Amino acid sequence: MARIGYARCSSEDQSLEVQVDRLRSEGCQPIRSEKISGVSRDGRTELAAILDFIREGDELVVLRADRLGRDTRDVLNIVHELDQRGAYLTVLDPHISTRGEPGRIVLTVLGMVAQMERRFIRERQREGIAKAKLEGVYKGGKRRVDRDQVFALHQTGKGPAAIARALGCSRMQVYRILGHGAAA
Repeated sequence: MARIGYARCSSEDQSLEVQVDRLRSEGCQPIRSEKISGVSRDGRTELAAILDFIREGDELVVLRADRLGRDTRDVLNIVHELDQRGAYLTVLDPHISTRGEPGRIVLTVLGMVAQMERRFIRERQREGIAKAKLEGVYKGGKRRVDRDQVFALHQTGKGPAAIARALGCSRMQVYRILGHGAAA
């Protein structure tokens, strides 16, 4: 029986150190971690790897339920997948285990709270942006892809997939930029 730790934070500028240290102190080995949003399971390769190799009797350990996911359905689907493999989930803070039915009920409620918290965060963000726009100080999000490079590569005959590979972004970002450029 293995205690497999999973740590996640949403952005590159956040630290996983506290989570990893706590998981290590709880005897987790191995510990997988990643910096990616918990909004969905898309792109969460470390979590996918754990779910692929977890075996009967193993335990997936996370510091808090929201580290597993911000969507109640995703969290419950993960618990279901663990059940299918004969494994279980333990949340350290507050201590909850899916070995028994009471833990499943509490986990469901915590998942709902995490989802509600995410909605509140988005609402506060929208309110802050609206206020900043009214005050004339809103500059928008930081651009992750150089639009001029996308147009330059497109002019040389490269397609969206080649541009995305060259710039390290998604094809969808390239399509959005090219679509906006064509409309302008």
